[in-house]
Amino acid sequence: QVQLVESGGGLVQPGGSLRLSCAASGFTFRINSMTWVRQAPGKELEWVSSISTAGKSTDYADTVKGRFTISRDNVNKMLYLQMNNLRPEDTAVYYCAKGWRSTSVTGQGTQVTVSS
Repeated sequence: QVQLVESGGGLVQPGGSLRLSCAASGFTFRINSMTWVRQAPGKELEWVSSISTAGKSTDYADTVKGRFTISRDNVNKMLYLQMNNLRPEDTAVYYCAKGWRSTSVTGQGTQVTVSS
């Protein structure tokens, strides 16, 4: 079955950086677009970014555009999210999902906390 395991979260000061990773298994990774979503405390899931199968097309929520970069490694079945210039409002649990702009999450997520 589809398995997505997120990692790389942590506590970072405003202006700092983190790189999230998502290890995929149980499906043909290279033929699926992939997505990052996040959920802040008390809020609904929010789409963050998506990437096409070969990585040639990407899309970002306005709230992260210019600060976050999504990428993928189809050989190793990995999805990444490089997050720079982090803000307190980026604090959330981050999940990866299979599909373009998908919010169908299956993993445990990784907690990102931006605080001084």
